[in-house]
This record gives sequence, structure tokens and C-alpha cells, in this order.
Amino acid sequence: MRAVLIAAKQLAFAKTRLSALAQRERELLAEAMFRDVLDAATGFKRADCIAVVSSDEVLLELARRAGAMAIDERYPCGLNAAVALATRELVALGVSALCTLLSDTPLLTSADIDKAFACLHSERGVVLVPSRDTRGTNIIVRRPADVIATRFGKSSLALHRMECDRLGVPCSLLHLPGPAMDLDEVADLIDFMNVAKNSHTLSQLGRFELALP
Repeated sequence: MRAVLIAAKQLAFAKTRLSALAQRERELLAEAMFRDVLDAATGFKRADCIAVVSSDEVLLELARRAGAMAIDERYPCGLNAAVALATRELVALGVSALCTLLSDTPLLTSADIDKAFACLHSERGVVLVPSRDTRGTNIIVRRPADVIATRFGKSSLALHRMECDRLGVPCSLLHLPGPAMDLDEVADLIDFMNVAKNSHTLSQLGRFELALP
């Protein structure tokens, strides 16, 4: 059984590095990016389950409306703790292969998810999709679903690879330009608007009066 999990921060705490935006604008942008990632996940028809883990009721309700499983972490406990909570629930349901996505990668497509699953070549392994700077991890696929714990955060790509080495778990890197682009800084917004097509995120950015260089 395979599943796709979206991990999403509470909107009030999202995108704090985007100081060019007001607090409400950051929340609206984070919600728009989540909608794009959710669309990509629900468009992937080869998953047995789509799930969202968050402490944000707005995002959990969007998940429910889309037919996804909503896993409420109750209060913000950190990204890795939230993913661990959701992983345990999904494993209990029989999930054996789990693709975890971050909610700030609006260029992600269903085809990217398919490619990430396709890189699992054995019954035990991990696939990592790096961020553009090759330090972060923007997608992780695990089989079994709890074969390693996630290490999202600073230098997560190296930490995930080290954990695979420590446990003897086969690990593959898959470079995908769409999901590699997360929107954390103003420069990311500029790059995104130069390549993005119709999306919730692009529409939302068009409503802001951004003073971009």
C-alpha cells in the first residue's frame, strides 16, 4: 500500500523569512502553495491514500474537502515530529511505501510524485529529492514507510543520507527541477514567477503589491 503525505506548518508560522510580505500576505501565500501541492498529490492516481498532517484547521479542512486524510497534530510540534506522528498512523493502516512532500513547493506535479516512487527499486530503500541548493530535502520516499526517521531542517539532505548509511538502507538521489524550488526568500519568488504557469500560488502573488528588485 502506498501513500502520499503532505506536511504543512500552521499558517501563522509559515514563510517567516519573506519579510517583504506582511503577515497576512505570508499566510495567504502559504495557503496558496499548499493548495498547489494538494492538487498535485490528489492528481496522483496511483496512491492508495493521500494524507495531510498539520495543526492548522484551515489546511486540514482543505484536505478533507479534497478527499484526503487529515491528521491533526493538535499543536505545532515541529516538522519531523509531525511527520513521525503521521507515519505511525499510516503504517498502522497498512502503508508500506510513503512519499512525504513539503507544502511550499508549488511547482510540484503528479508526474514528479510518480518519478519519485519509481526510483524505489527494492523492498527497502529511500529516495531523496534535493532542494535547489542541494542542502535540503523537498521530497522523501521511504519503504518501509518508517525505515528511517525524517530529518527535515538545516542540511537535511546530508542528514538523511547519513541516517541511511548508518542503518544500511539503500538511498537514491533524484533531481527534479519543479519540486526543488521552494519559496523561502524574495529571490525565490522572482524565480518562481519567471517560470510558473497557472497556479494558486501565481494567482496569489499577482494580488500582492511586491516591491521586488
